[in-house]
Amino acid sequence: MSAPAQLSSTSIVLVHGSWHGAWCWKRVLPLLRGAGVETHAVTLTGVGERAHLLSPAVGIETHIQDVIGLIEAEELQRVVLVGHSYAGNLITCVADRLERAHPGLLRHLVYLDAGIPDPGSSWSTPHTPETVARRDAEARASSGGLSFPPPDARVFGLEGDDRDWVNRRQTPQPYRLYHEPLQFDPALVWRIPHSFIDCTNPPLATIDAARRRVRSEPGWKVYELATGHDPMVSAPRELAQWLLAVHHQASLSA
Repeated sequence: MSAPAQLSSTSIVLVHGSWHGAWCWKRVLPLLRGAGVETHAVTLTGVGERAHLLSPAVGIETHIQDVIGLIEAEELQRVVLVGHSYAGNLITCVADRLERAHPGLLRHLVYLDAGIPDPGSSWSTPHTPETVARRDAEARASSGGLSFPPPDARVFGLEGDDRDWVNRRQTPQPYRLYHEPLQFDPALVWRIPHSFIDCTNPPLATIDAARRRVRSEPGWKVYELATGHDPMVSAPRELAQWLLAVHHQASLSA
């Protein structure tokens, strides 16, 4: 059987969150590609199958280049950029860089149960003092501050085989990223259409600030999924449906 024709020249790029890799999209990729959408998933330096590249030099600039490098290598012209969890911070910085160099290349930003930064803030900024102190202590104890270990995937609402699969695949997260200030021009970033997918059952506490923000600021489209923080694992079909809907709207505007 021949592959389905491409619906448009608009592509989807998936960026995983902390402790994960491109592997986490395994159940979503065939659904998007099967619908005729060119879709790519990047693994960020220092995690997943690139865990051997973990070093003190891995920071936000490294991950920005990982994402931009994929977009440039694949010669993508119109992109829906999806960032899960930590990667909400990352895609915001990527959007700033790409909007300066290639205005209009990014057609939509999707924050998948993800952090939403302000200029000068860091990944840790919206977290409670208790969470920050715990992660600092875990990083020191596990690696001397190089990385911090993944949590049990149960906190993402996963049980059984799904929990076991994610626990096997997770790798420590480069820790420099946790406190590194993020620099971007919000006027550039937020002129790109943007959506938030809120995973509500169970909600992950470290995303609470973003949940409140998208419901109080203009310009956000908010979708809710009644699943946990890893919907690409626990609700891949429902997630794919939302992403295809966003892709369809982005394609119409292209």
